[in-house]
Amino acid sequence: MKVIVYKGKEQIALEDKPIPTEKEGWSLIKIANAGICGSDLNIYAGTHPRAKAGLTLGHEFAGYMESSNHPTIAKGKKVCVYPLLSCGKCSTCKSGKWYICETLGLLGIDLDGGMAEYVLCPDEAILPLPDDMSLELGAVVEPVAVAVHSIRKGAYQAGDTALIFGGGTIGLCIAIALQHYGCTDITIAEANPLRINKIKEFGFKVIDVTKGDVIEEARKINNNIGADIVFDCAGHPSVASILTETTKVGGRIVLVAAYKHKTELNLGQGMFREVSIQFVRVYQLEEFKIAVDLTYNCNDFKKIITHQLPVDKYQEGFDLLTTGTDAIKVMYHLS
Repeated sequence: MKVIVYKGKEQIALEDKPIPTEKEGWSLIKIANAGICGSDLNIYAGTHPRAKAGLTLGHEFAGYMESSNHPTIAKGKKVCVYPLLSCGKCSTCKSGKWYICETLGLLGIDLDGGMAEYVLCPDEAILPLPDDMSLELGAVVEPVAVAVHSIRKGAYQAGDTALIFGGGTIGLCIAIALQHYGCTDITIAEANPLRINKIKEFGFKVIDVTKGDVIEEARKINNNIGADIVFDCAGHPSVASILTETTKVGGRIVLVAAYKHKTELNLGQGMFREVSIQFVRVYQLEEFKIAVDLTYNCNDFKKIITHQLPVDKYQEGFDLLTTGTDAIKVMYHLS
């Protein structure tokens, strides 16, 4: 089978690997679509602490049940996969928080993932999709689950104003989900002019961070007092340093982005403004199920898929996301 393999820093290849052998409790999925995530870009850059050369990439994917021995899902059924791998033994797992297991792993990072014609997945992680749901949308469920988890952790309430730093896949998924949940005042701060145009197409307000005073522009939200809830999906030190200044007094900050290095966060100002700060990592299984329904029922998520490529254009997909293009969600077709 064809697979996209991480070979080392800024090196990927299309290789042939044997189709995985089924084992008890694991079923084989025939992949139709697989998306490139920010984590895949970290692996490609050689900065991910766990991914090793030889890994088949990809944890955003959807396809068809290939196995005939899954306990509840019939062969040929459309499916997506909850890609987290928990130990079930640590104190965190025993407390019910499997999604932040102390040794949490992911398909596509710690085990071979879904940028392949077939992938082997734990039975309990495989979720059925509606029969009339496209598999392109099925492969978007994972980032939508990040959005669902972030919004829930941020304690969004009806009437809140929202500011999102970063208009990539996660930032847009959060904005779309917030809008679906009734939020009517959403602003996205972004630097890439091509992405800014895309954000405007969605109808969201935009702050161009390359022009003017970002803090002043952000403060204009909510009658010049700042946003009720601010999501950092950018992961850039220049954003971290102004988060407490763009959030209203008593507001909430949700740190969604994965910072690669230590950075400055104005904790003193956060204290004086009594701002709540919530870190998020991934998502719970129930939130993944919510994301399936949300993705199915909200057509706007399809608009974030800007590029769909055949698997033999594997390098082009990563180039699109590392060279300042208008790409948001880049996806491969594998069958």
